[in-house]
Amino acid sequence: MPTPPAGNSVLSVSSLNRLVRDCLETAFPLTWVGGEISNLTYAASGHVYFSLKDAAAQVRCVMWRNRAQLLGWRLENGQKIEARALVSFYEPRGEFQLNIEAIRRAGQGDLFERFLRLKAQLEAEGLFAAAAKRPLPGFPRHVAIVSSPQAAALRDVLTTLHRRAPHLRITLFPTPVQGEGAALRIAEALAQASASNCEVTILCRGGGSIEDLWSFNEECVARAIRASTIPVISGVGHETDFTIADFAADLRAPTPTAAAELVSPERDDLLARLERLDSQLRRQTERTLADLRQQLDWLGSRLTHPADRLRQRQQEIGALGTQLGRAWRGKIDRLHLLSDTLQQRQLGARPRLDRLGSQLEHARYRLGKQLAWRISEHSGKLNSLASGLKQLDPHAVLQRGYALAIGPDGRAVRNAVDLAPGDTLRLSFAQGAATAKVDRVVATPEAD
Repeated sequence: MPTPPAGNSVLSVSSLNRLVRDCLETAFPLTWVGGEISNLTYAASGHVYFSLKDAAAQVRCVMWRNRAQLLGWRLENGQKIEARALVSFYEPRGEFQLNIEAIRRAGQGDLFERFLRLKAQLEAEGLFAAAAKRPLPGFPRHVAIVSSPQAAALRDVLTTLHRRAPHLRITLFPTPVQGEGAALRIAEALAQASASNCEVTILCRGGGSIEDLWSFNEECVARAIRASTIPVISGVGHETDFTIADFAADLRAPTPTAAAELVSPERDDLLARLERLDSQLRRQTERTLADLRQQLDWLGSRLTHPADRLRQRQQEIGALGTQLGRAWRGKIDRLHLLSDTLQQRQLGARPRLDRLGSQLEHARYRLGKQLAWRISEHSGKLNSLASGLKQLDPHAVLQRGYALAIGPDGRAVRNAVDLAPGDTLRLSFAQGAATAKVDRVVATPEAD
């Protein structure tokens, strides 16, 4: 809870009202409050303002638009209600008030709680699952009605069915729809309808209070609906009334009359649809026959007498035989010509051994002369290159008393300035090697 200020501090009015509001909303959870409505006002914004009173006191209440839209019925002055409210405080005017979350008619609290518990239980079992809903037959011929023979809703259903589909066969399974034991009787009537040769069941009853409709909120009725082998339409109460049977049924109709309309296609609409389909079928048949006649005429124009076709094939065979003879004679002539040509080429390509022997001897002599000249030429070049290599050979230089100095970096020393006192040199001689250390470096003066 909010901490009140110290005794010496001064609060503004708005701060005081905010503290009072926080204290009230923290101290009181959502609570059911019962009383009578007075000073009721429906604002243009959609919010609802009223007072809730009893014989000794009253309290101001507000129901915001998003909650009022879910109410489903209109409040009036003098109504006895039970409101689920949050205790609050309206800071701008400093007024204590209740923020209303939900409203139910007084005396219906226990029944409503039972309704919610049973609905939650059956829903958890999957009794209301959309996947379990069965589709209605498109054109039923036998309809079962489960209702009271004295119910005004039954007369509305029968009138609607007779007007829309007079050809339908209707079987009534009578049952009380209100009072003690009515729920079991309704479940039995649903089972009888399921065992009959009907194609769909209408479960109907007129509107009333929650007590009047309670037979349709019993578990046995819901289970009988789901156990039915044929689809069940629930047409119980007015559009704003909801029962457990509505959730269990394969389809909920807002009213009994609407249930009759859902199960019976309009006879005039069916006849008009049949006429349209008949007209479309006739036109399609006529178009198909016309296309077939045209195709038959085209095929007839291409049809040839067998004798004519035989003569045509004989002429084609004679022409092909003539072409084959000409082609064969031409092929034989070309083969003779090719044979003569090959014989002439064979005679011209036959070798003359006397001339070839003389040519071979002459080629052998020229090859010997050319080979001797080439060997002499390359021997001279080889001697010249060997002499040059001897002059460039570092070992030949070392033989004349010179030495090769290798510096600390592993390279040959060409200039004294690349050395420093203390550097170690490796000296290679014509015979063997030695190591020396530099004591002094004398640079060669640069030429002017």
